[in-house]
Amino acid sequence: MRPCGAAAARGGRRDGGGRFKAAGADMEEKLQRIALWLKKIYKNQPIPAFEANKRTVDILYDLAERSEARDRDVSLLIEDKMQKAKEYEAEAKYLQGLLAESLALSLSSLSSKGTSYLDVLVNSAMILETKDTSLVSFFYAINDMTSELYATESKNRQMELELKDRMKKLTGALMLEKQIREDLEKTEKYLEFEMSKAEYQSQKTKFLKDKSKDFKVRIKAAEDQLTATGLHKSLTHESLMSLSEELAQLQQETAPVKKKLQSYLDLPPSPLEDNHCCYRDLSAGPHFSFYLLSPSIKFLPLNTSRSYKRCCHPPRRKG
Repeated sequence: MRPCGAAAARGGRRDGGGRFKAAGADMEEKLQRIALWLKKIYKNQPIPAFEANKRTVDILYDLAERSEARDRDVSLLIEDKMQKAKEYEAEAKYLQGLLAESLALSLSSLSSKGTSYLDVLVNSAMILETKDTSLVSFFYAINDMTSELYATESKNRQMELELKDRMKKLTGALMLEKQIREDLEKTEKYLEFEMSKAEYQSQKTKFLKDKSKDFKVRIKAAEDQLTATGLHKSLTHESLMSLSEELAQLQQETAPVKKKLQSYLDLPPSPLEDNHCCYRDLSAGPHFSFYLLSPSIKFLPLNTSRSYKRCCHPPRRKG
């Protein structure tokens, strides 16, 4: 990339007091480093143009720093690998020389079976990541892998238990969701039924109200018609009901008197002298009257507003 706006940026940073000299120097340094990094990246290819403002320069500068840091890390890692490879080669040469001197063994002198065993040993050491092929290193590596295996199995068992627990909770949640859905459907059906019932009751109530108004109009018309024909109010239903209530109240009040009168009527008759008895009306004054009572008559209906006196001799005749 080429900073197409670098000159304008440099021109814009000039002022009489030189307040932006430090900022301009920093921007120039960043642009130079960015240019070197871009040349390293693109090599012989043309660098695309870019606008050299503060934001673009900061982003490219950060990318350049990160890229160079990564390159340094990669270089160090490569150097370390190469150093280890050299060390392993030197150690291998030393061991080969030791085997050749002490046991007169070499790779070329080994049989195919021995070569295969040696390959297995080398592959095992590489898989176990041991520092060498000694028995102690293998034991240490095997123990470490066994411990990792036990830890992994324990973690797997724990994860299986958690999975079973979550499956159980999930099953319960699904069952609860199913039950809630069923209850919701039942509730919706019940609400629909209740709404239909309420609508029917509303229609029925409206019909009864209209019917009641119609009956009131008819009753009023019938009453007016009966009044016009000369019907007395005492013959109306309300008057008859009032009289019936009064009659029932009077019957209730006279019930004890009737009971007491019945007790007197059940008494036996008293004997009369000369088979006759008379009662004198005391309220008649000097001209009193006699009322004869025959023995065959058990009682005499008397007027309670008058006073009577009983006499046991027959009345005298005048003249």
